[in-house]
Amino acid sequence: MKKNTVNIKPGVSVLSAFRFLNYKTWFAMAEFVDNSVESFNKNQKLICDSDGSSTSLIVKIDIDRNSNRISIKDNAAGIAFKDFPRAFKTAAIPEDRTGLSEFGMGMKSAACWFAPKWTVRTTSIGDPIIRKVSFLMEQIVDDEIEELDIDDVVGDKQHHFTEIILEDIYHLPKGNTVKKLKDHLTDIYKVFIREGKLTLYLNQEELVPYETPILKAPFYKEKDGPTIEWKKDINFDFGENLSVTGFAALRETASTQRAGFSLFRRGRIVEGSADDGYRPEVIFKKPNSYIYQRLFGEFHLNGFNVSHSKDGFKWDENEEPFLELLRDHLDEEKMPLLKQAEGFRARVAKKKLETGAKNAVDDTAEEMETNLPTLLDGMSECVADEEPTSPLPKRPEVAAKTLKISHAGSDWIITIRLVDDPAESQWLAISDQAPEEKHRLEIRVSTSHPFMIRFAQVNEEALAALLRVAASLAIAEITARDAGVKQAGAIRRNVNEILLGAFSDHYIGGLDD
Repeated sequence: MKKNTVNIKPGVSVLSAFRFLNYKTWFAMAEFVDNSVESFNKNQKLICDSDGSSTSLIVKIDIDRNSNRISIKDNAAGIAFKDFPRAFKTAAIPEDRTGLSEFGMGMKSAACWFAPKWTVRTTSIGDPIIRKVSFLMEQIVDDEIEELDIDDVVGDKQHHFTEIILEDIYHLPKGNTVKKLKDHLTDIYKVFIREGKLTLYLNQEELVPYETPILKAPFYKEKDGPTIEWKKDINFDFGENLSVTGFAALRETASTQRAGFSLFRRGRIVEGSADDGYRPEVIFKKPNSYIYQRLFGEFHLNGFNVSHSKDGFKWDENEEPFLELLRDHLDEEKMPLLKQAEGFRARVAKKKLETGAKNAVDDTAEEMETNLPTLLDGMSECVADEEPTSPLPKRPEVAAKTLKISHAGSDWIITIRLVDDPAESQWLAISDQAPEEKHRLEIRVSTSHPFMIRFAQVNEEALAALLRVAASLAIAEITARDAGVKQAGAIRRNVNEILLGAFSDHYIGGLDD
C-alpha cells in the first residue's frame, strides 16, 4: 500500500535557514507551547465533550541530557489529517490569525533552530490513527526533498495529543540555562497558568508563577499617614485601535533583577519575562535608581503587532506615545508610584536585621582578632605627613567630578576621583594644594584596592556608600588641620593600613607615604 505523504514546499532552503534565527531558548520553546494553547482553545468544547468539562491543557517538556533529546507533549486536539498540508508547510498562514498561531512558522522554525532531526507524532479526537512525520534536515536539504512520508499506526480514537521530539540538539539547555528556561516559560504563560487553562511541566516540575509581594506603606512624605497598597490599574486608549490595560505596582522588596514591566499580547508575554523586564529609561531611569528596583507591572497591549518570533513588539512610531501616557498614569497625584519609589526607604525586618547584624559583627570581630595585633604594632611607629600638599601621582581614572563650595569666606575646589590601578596601594589618598589661599582638594579612592574588590567593586550602592565615607574622612581631616590639629593625617593613614591588612582578602605588605 502506498504511504500517505505531506508536501513541505515552498522550498527546503527556507527550513535550512531557520537554524540561524536569533532565537532565545525560551522563545523558541514557547513556539511549541503556543501551538498547544491555540489547539486547545480552538477545540475546547470538542475536548471537554470527549474528556469531561474539567479537562485543562497539560504540556510536558522533558530535556534528556543523556540522549541529547527534547520532547514536548500535550493533550490538545492534535493535528487532524485534513490539516497536515497547512501544518507542515512553511509560512502557510492560518485562516484565523487572532490567536497565538498567526504566522504559520512557529513549530517549523523553532524545531529547525533546535535540532537537525525532529519528529511530530499526533492524533486527533475521533481518529484511531497515530501519524508520524520525521524531518532529517541534512537529507531534506541535500536531496531537495519536498514531500515526506507519513507513518501510520493504529491507536485509540479517544486519544488526542501532539508530541514533538527534537534529537541531536545543537545547544542542549543545561545548568543555568535550564533554570532561566523555567523562569521565562513560567512568566510567559503566567496568565494561562493562573486562570487554570494550562498546566506546564519542565522535567517533571510543574511551573507555578511567582506572585510579587506589593509594598504596603504610607506615602514617604507622610511617615505617620495611612498605609497604602502601592498598586494601581492602568487603562488607556490612544487611538487607531491601540489600547493598554493592566496594573503597575511597587515591589515590597527592591530587586535589580526581578522588577520591570511585562508586556502581554493575547494573554502571553512578548517582552519582559523573568530577569529581562521591560525597563525603558524614560520611566525607570538608571539601574542604580530606586524606581529601577521597585517598579513592576503587567500590561496587555491590544492592537499591536509582534515580530514573527513573538519576542518583541513592532512599535513603529507608537512606543514613545505609549511611554508618555504610561508615565503620566503612573505618577498621577492620587497614587504617585514613581515619587513613592524614589522617596521610600524600607527598614529591614527586625529578625532579618538581627541575623545580618550578628553575622557582620561575628565576621568583623574574627578578622580583627586575627589581623589587628600585628598591624597595630607596625602602625604605632608611623608618623603621618603633616601637610598633604604634594600633587597625587597620575593613575588610570574610572570616574571623576569637580565641585566648588564656599565655607567661612573661602572657596573650596574639590575633585573626587575613582581610580583603577593595582599600583595604588592606598584606599583613600588626598592632596590639598595651596591651602593658605583656598583649598584645592583632591579626594581619591582606589577601586582596585583589595578592600574594594571584596566589598564594593561591582555593587553600585556599596561603592556609593564607601565613597561617601571616604569623602567624609577627607573633609574631616582638612577641617581638623584648619582647626590646628597636628598630624591629622594619622587617622587616614591608619584607616588605609587597617582596611588593607585586617579587612581585605589578603595583605600585600606595607604602604608608601
